Amino acid sequence: MFISRRMAMTLSLFLGLSIASTACGSGNSGNVEGKVNVVTTIYPLYYFAEQIGGEQAHVTNMIAAGVEPHDWTPKSRDLSDASNAQLFIYNGAGLESWLNDFMPVIESGGDVRTVEASHGIALIDGEGEEEGHEHGEEEEEGHSHEHEGDVDPHTWISPRSALAMAANIKDAYIAVDPAHRADYETRYEQLNERLKQLDAKFTDGLSPYAGRDIVVSHQAFGYLCRDYGLNQIAIMGLSPEAEPRAQDLLEISDYVKSHGIKTIFFEELVSDRLAKTLANEANIDTMVLNPLEGLTPEQEKAGDNYFSIMERNLENLQKALR
Repeated sequence: MFISRRMAMTLSLFLGLSIASTACGSGNSGNVEGKVNVVTTIYPLYYFAEQIGGEQAHVTNMIAAGVEPHDWTPKSRDLSDASNAQLFIYNGAGLESWLNDFMPVIESGGDVRTVEASHGIALIDGEGEEEGHEHGEEEEEGHSHEHEGDVDPHTWISPRSALAMAANIKDAYIAVDPAHRADYETRYEQLNERLKQLDAKFTDGLSPYAGRDIVVSHQAFGYLCRDYGLNQIAIMGLSPEAEPRAQDLLEISDYVKSHGIKTIFFEELVSDRLAKTLANEANIDTMVLNPLEGLTPEQEKAGDNYFSIMERNLENLQKALR
């Protein structure tokens, strides 16, 4: 009998869940009794969920510090943890390419509520243009769009988009634990105010540079550029592992020279080889612009978070554009 690759992957996940559940006993060994147990897929969602959940929540993130999420895939333990949680929070917009096989398995297992954090954000397509509709309008709740490769999934890198994501997470907490609604709303308002202040800092700090270009190693800053008036020129595509053609590199090099660009931005979780090669060839500087797809172990140890890294991003943008 012919079995499709998709069916085979789904069967593998089902088997993995069965094995993991047997090994873990009756429940998720990572769960904490008396709390809302939450599983997130990337660091920004983990951070927002922790800030809003507070003492009522136990939040775990699937992807370890230092791991780039574009090429990460879940293991059977991740499947078991998500299936046994009360909330599974994912970004959507095609970021989690493994989600189509993962979601049916965890939703078949019980009471987990799935939350698409990017729901309601006007998405940007892979060429940098808005999709023209709000994300989530044409989907059943809890299921991602099948836009892998066509839509920019990096919504969280703009504080303005992060405001919507935090609201989605708050609403999910209230839905599964209405008894602590006031607590969630209080902590959400605190986070919301900090995000509004960060949005104001980016608005004020980047307004003198409206229309200016930034050259980045990875096409992850479309939402930031859209919301704060910049133009992104990316060496690599939506996936940081997508190798550019020689012609693309030549065109970017010519553009950098002809437009007087002084800095090329790179990021910590992927190779900086191409960015530094281009910078050396053009005799210009390199600087970090962090897409916040995850923390490095060093950043985690130092106590960095979404706000501290975003504020450094703003400082580096201002230095480069002066």
